[in-house]
Amino acid sequence: MTASKTTFENFMQKSNQTADDNMLRSELELLMKERETLLVIAGAAAGLIAELNTADLPIRTVEAADLLATNVNKLSEESLQDALNSVHATIET
Repeated sequence: MTASKTTFENFMQKSNQTADDNMLRSELELLMKERETLLVIAGAAAGLIAELNTADLPIRTVEAADLLATNVNKLSEESLQDALNSVHATIET
């Protein structure tokens, strides 16, 4: 009976590992989809900021755009490029 108990324990351990692997895989897929959505948002925001002429905007709008630009600029260069690519945008300097 010891051998079958060990076999059962091994089966349960592998089953738990498979369940954990599946849960982690699902969570990773969810995070990757969320990242793609956030990249599109950041890319659209960067494109909008680049096109703004602050002289034509009310001060509260300029302040909101500045807050947005400050946070977009916190992205790494690679993430910002990914964001721009996600919306097929380029920033001319």
